[in-house]
Amino acid sequence: MAYRDSQLKIFTCNANPALAQEIALHVGLDLGMSQISRFRDGEVQIKLGESVRGTDVFIVQPISTPVNEHLMELLIMVDALKRASANTINVVIPYYGYARQDRKVRARDPITAKLVANLLQTAGADRVICMDLHAGQIQGFFDIPVDHLVALPILAGYFLNKGLDDIVVVSPDMGGVTRARSLAERLGASIAIIDKRRPEPNVAQVMNIIGEIDGKVAIMIDDIIDTGGTITLGAEALLAHGARAVYACCTHAVFSGTAAQLLESSPIKEIIVTDSIALSPEKRTSKVVVLSVAELISEAIVRIHKRQSISELFD
Repeated sequence: MAYRDSQLKIFTCNANPALAQEIALHVGLDLGMSQISRFRDGEVQIKLGESVRGTDVFIVQPISTPVNEHLMELLIMVDALKRASANTINVVIPYYGYARQDRKVRARDPITAKLVANLLQTAGADRVICMDLHAGQIQGFFDIPVDHLVALPILAGYFLNKGLDDIVVVSPDMGGVTRARSLAERLGASIAIIDKRRPEPNVAQVMNIIGEIDGKVAIMIDDIIDTGGTITLGAEALLAHGARAVYACCTHAVFSGTAAQLLESSPIKEIIVTDSIALSPEKRTSKVVVLSVAELISEAIVRIHKRQSISELFD
């Protein structure tokens, strides 16, 4: 898709410049010129290398590890563009950091996902484009338009091309049933659910499996794979209940700590993820398959710029 328009510009910060470059390539633009550096005390310095006056600007920046560094870069970039008289500032956040802190679980807990929304709006963002939010209600934390993209068609296309048969799509918890059902409908498969309890954050214990697993190829789907513990335990339980093989997929490969090594040594055949988060080479193990979301995001950018429907992308 080549789309030349002097009133449209795409910038990136440091979280995932490769994805931003690919998005710009699909749109048919060069990335906006900017320089992001640090003062000696660690403060972020951003210099714009071209005029943005009167243009629709899109900034591509997942809020991924190191989360606070990348969030601060994004906020300062928004401020710089606003002070440079951009017409609209559209923040493309393929991975929304702090999304799992979306409600009060205990007394005196912060709601940090809402705080991030406040910060972005105060900085001067006019619109947010995000992908597979951990909690859909985060869209309501904003008082500006939010376009919520989904990577499920990309994941489904991969499995359809593999030609697997006798599939069951598995949700690793009760909260992911809607996501699992959507994938199952696209694959013409049945669904199953892993009923587990989580005694403390990042620690999961498999309790029960609801659904027919025996002799089937199981595909576990989640929005995020963080430590890899939930997916690994789930795969072991599915195989113990008679699954023929287990695949796993997610949109956001956080892969914190030793997750990549844990998944590599697990009985999972493949872990299919997207490039919403930039994966370092050591995390791209032999089992990890990375699918690009650049074309989807580039289509959304052009549609927003041309004031066209986003929902038609998924019809």
